[in-house]
Amino acid sequence: MTNSISEIKDCKLIFLIGGNPTEAHPIVGLEMKKALRRGCTFIVADPRRIWFAEHAKLYMPVKPGSDNWLLNSMAHVIIAEGLENKEFIKTRTEDFEELREFLKDITPERASEYTGIPAEDIRQAARLYATSEKSAIYYTLGITEHTCGTDNVRTIANLALLTGHIGKPSTGVNPIRGQNNVQGATDVCIPNKMPGYQDINDNAVMEKFEKAWGVKLSRTPGMTAPSMFEKMSKNQFKALYVIGEDPVLSEPNQDYTIKNIKNLEFLVVQDIFMSETAQYADVILPAASFAEKDGTFTNTERRVQRVRKAIDPVGNSRADWQITAEISTRMGYKMDYPSPKEIYDEIASLSPLFAGINYARIEQNGIQWPCPDTNHPGTKFLHEGKFPRGPGKFFVLPYRAPAESPDKDYPLLLTTGRTLYHYNAGTMTRRSSGIIHKTNDCFVEVHETDAKALRISDGEMVKICSRRGSITARAEVSEKVTKGVIWIPMHFAEAAVNKLTKDAYDNITQTAEYKVCGAKIEKL
Repeated sequence: MTNSISEIKDCKLIFLIGGNPTEAHPIVGLEMKKALRRGCTFIVADPRRIWFAEHAKLYMPVKPGSDNWLLNSMAHVIIAEGLENKEFIKTRTEDFEELREFLKDITPERASEYTGIPAEDIRQAARLYATSEKSAIYYTLGITEHTCGTDNVRTIANLALLTGHIGKPSTGVNPIRGQNNVQGATDVCIPNKMPGYQDINDNAVMEKFEKAWGVKLSRTPGMTAPSMFEKMSKNQFKALYVIGEDPVLSEPNQDYTIKNIKNLEFLVVQDIFMSETAQYADVILPAASFAEKDGTFTNTERRVQRVRKAIDPVGNSRADWQITAEISTRMGYKMDYPSPKEIYDEIASLSPLFAGINYARIEQNGIQWPCPDTNHPGTKFLHEGKFPRGPGKFFVLPYRAPAESPDKDYPLLLTTGRTLYHYNAGTMTRRSSGIIHKTNDCFVEVHETDAKALRISDGEMVKICSRRGSITARAEVSEKVTKGVIWIPMHFAEAAVNKLTKDAYDNITQTAEYKVCGAKIEKL
């Protein structure tokens, strides 16, 4: 997020696209409700009629996979009607003329054919966003979980650059993280970066880490999960160590995932419960939960916060850092950290983003990175006055169709997501009796027109099929989804929606296309 959660309530306009904060990100959803009560205008673009759609000035039920058309056509309107921030573009951006030329033909009328949104609604959305005093964009996995996910994010950035709605309070480009420390994990552990997003191709960076750790480091980037599974399928990847993840449920095309996991010579799973993936493991290492360990979490607004142990680890479980340190020591590289504090101090000493953050400073309240020194208060919002790369870059991004679309054999468009009561694979939430009481069975949302054509009744058990497999689930018939679209949550092992999804990926991030594939429904 470029901006902070506390700024949400002061937004004048929120453009919410591909996200459902009241269910998937309820704390952010509460702050958005505060903004709504204060008179904030909402534009909602989502294939489902989420809570905020009912309270928005403009709701656009965009067809999954067509976000690029919607966003580019909004940019077309902004330029065509002279609503762009000319001073901001002149002083803080580059490649505007290339974008202007590309967008000439990306009209709302053409976009309407792909998105299903009336051209006049697209024009209204563009005008509202461009002319508001403080406009902020919020998005989640409905934007990124596509083969063109990176393109979608860049078209969002184009809108913010066109209008100057960035680098100021209560504006910005704001992806909402889906779990408590996803941001923290990304900050220190991605395949082609060192901690703090430092480039592995920068010799000075690598030499700094080599000196601190007393080792020689490879300059070869690590693999993404899809690359690993591809290698497994070719017998070129022999062992996998899974920590706090359940790829059997969370990766697309489940049968392909299981086949490749079975192809491994050695699988280690480190988790707090017996996950679906752990059932295939050669070794299971019992990890401690968040309540059984000390450390830090970094949340969606870049805030590094203390986490304190409430109870001792149960049974033989240990904190993840202790397990990792002991394995490293037994393999010949000694790690003898006395506590998570020393690990964090090492990260901060080697990463300029976190250099000014230490345990003493976050004893009571967290601090948002970047924080370059201990006199710095942390950064509430990013890009004030300048961008790290210099001028903000406009990207020319033509539409790229999803890897798979509905056809005569699979006429429905399947998209997936989360509910309020469960998180992702349900490893923790489906073990809570209170949550199970609220919801504990898989369902498929079907538009009433489609249900009538299929002779399906509300509450009836049905079979959902794709080219990769089938599951059974309870039909929920309503107008919450648009005609031709079905929606299934991803929490239920006994009806794993990822048996249906396609293993196609974004060309840059390797994020899977969970939001679009062809499907059909059959009566049982």
